[in-house]
Amino acid sequence: MTRPDDRLLAQLRKHYLFADLSDAQMAELRPHLDVRAFDAGETLFDQGDEAASFFMLHRGTIKLFRVSAGGQEKIMRLIQAGQSFAESVMFMGEPRYPVNAQGLKGGQLVSISASAYLRVMQASFASCRTVMARMTERIQSHWDEIEALTLQNTQYRIVHYLLGLVPTNEAASADLSLPTRKGVIASHLGVTPETFSRVLRLLQEDDVIRMQGAQVHIPNVAALRRYSA
Repeated sequence: MTRPDDRLLAQLRKHYLFADLSDAQMAELRPHLDVRAFDAGETLFDQGDEAASFFMLHRGTIKLFRVSAGGQEKIMRLIQAGQSFAESVMFMGEPRYPVNAQGLKGGQLVSISASAYLRVMQASFASCRTVMARMTERIQSHWDEIEALTLQNTQYRIVHYLLGLVPTNEAASADLSLPTRKGVIASHLGVTPETFSRVLRLLQEDDVIRMQGAQVHIPNVAALRRYSA
């Protein structure tokens, strides 16, 4: 097992699951953190596997997906650097991963022992309450995303997705990169690749975004946000 170095540990502590933990709590957790590399196409876990760990993505892109009885793949989430996944499963009685996870773009992640993290939570009511409150906010955000993907029109879904890629510290304008192929993003949003490209082209014609390959410049974030109003 490879333990995170001080730099990676500092990045980890910016995440809501670790931000309010004391130095002593982090020291207790550190032996249960494992840094591992993964390749594009590598399976990280399958739906139904025992959920012994949750994860923080450091580099790369990961897709969470399910496969229907007919063999059709549905992408549930695209995980970007700095995001966690599978953390809510550890609060289940017999935790099992509800989705499959596979690398889209090779990179590095931190695997966190769910049982070790739960021991830290059980020893501190204040820490547990803070984490649960923030987890509830994230679940609400996921429900908002599901609403956007199921109830809203195509343009709204795509604009909502682009806004979700904007760093939180970017206010007026933003520069970002599409995390994976347009076809994969289109599948996640429930649109055809042709429709996805067409909407991006229309947004460029309206000068609310500018694109060069996978690079996206948003000259006015507020103007783009009005497209999802």
